[in-house]
Amino acid sequence: MRKIIHIDMDAFFASVEQRDRPELRGRPVIVGGSPARRGVVSTCSYEARRFGVHSAMPSASAMRLCPDAVFIEPDHRRYVEESKRIMEIFCEVTRTVEQVSIDEAYLDVTENSFGWSSATRIARYIRNAIRTRTGLTASAGVSYNKFLAKVASDFRKPDGLTVIPPEKAEAFLDDLPVEKFHGLGKVAAQKLRSMNIRRGADLRQLELPVLKRLFGKSGEWFFAVVRGIDDRPVETEYDPKSVSRETTFDADLVDPREMRIVLRTLARKVYRRALRRGVTGRTVTLKVKFSDFKSVTRSLGCEDAISSGEQLGDLAVELLAKTEAAKRPVRLLGVGISSLLPAGGPVATQLHLPLPETP
Repeated sequence: MRKIIHIDMDAFFASVEQRDRPELRGRPVIVGGSPARRGVVSTCSYEARRFGVHSAMPSASAMRLCPDAVFIEPDHRRYVEESKRIMEIFCEVTRTVEQVSIDEAYLDVTENSFGWSSATRIARYIRNAIRTRTGLTASAGVSYNKFLAKVASDFRKPDGLTVIPPEKAEAFLDDLPVEKFHGLGKVAAQKLRSMNIRRGADLRQLELPVLKRLFGKSGEWFFAVVRGIDDRPVETEYDPKSVSRETTFDADLVDPREMRIVLRTLARKVYRRALRRGVTGRTVTLKVKFSDFKSVTRSLGCEDAISSGEQLGDLAVELLAKTEAAKRPVRLLGVGISSLLPAGGPVATQLHLPLPETP
């Protein structure tokens, strides 16, 4: 039986700011673009979350919800350095580390550097090491697969530890509200609740054809995980053929202006991530998932390499106009670049070939 740990830093960006600026401790802190410049919330402290503020929300909306919040422009260089320190702790424990984002990772500790048989003991060690070395807190989930570890890490946030052993997985999932199932958004949860499906036990009663009719291919995923089945391995390498980021919204977006703001923010993050890997690219891909879980992608090939996050954002917005996003609620947006080549190196000119749109 595998032993998987999911570690998720607590309000990472905001916590770094509160650690380094004591006057911010206990105050609602929002890290993101300025409300005056149509910025977007990257993350916020738990004090701000009590007012309903959440990531990917327009900063202007966040300010209306929490007028006393302190807005701080992100300092990504500092956050990346902190992330590296945290990832070093993980790699001391096991070589099988999958960094999902700057502030979270999966660890397969079935075999580990300490020779410990208890994954719970390892999770406690990691959380203590993070607190001691960085002054930050992390929440951890421990179980036998990635889905359960992820759900567990979110169960007692912030600064929590939740363990789901195999013999308790069914009872845990049966009692889990449908909103807590990773990948199931608010709109889908509301749809289920309208069918009197409120917890995992109710969800497990739905047959696979019904779930596929409700959620498309994602129905297969929910059919498996509600039964505690997730065979995905902890991946230790990223796909070198593309660089991308996506975000799922707590509430579906219906305003195209807000979608454009999110896309430009994602594009800047993708471009910075690509530069950290020493690459850029010629092909832009937009991913849109609608409230009914149907997804579309749109791609555009460029003659020359993309040279800035702003350019990438412009192209992503251009592709958005080729979808039905202005007419349908959107639950996820993603931006990616491919056809990679070294950043700053010589660039061979390529004839532009329009790529077919994929449904």
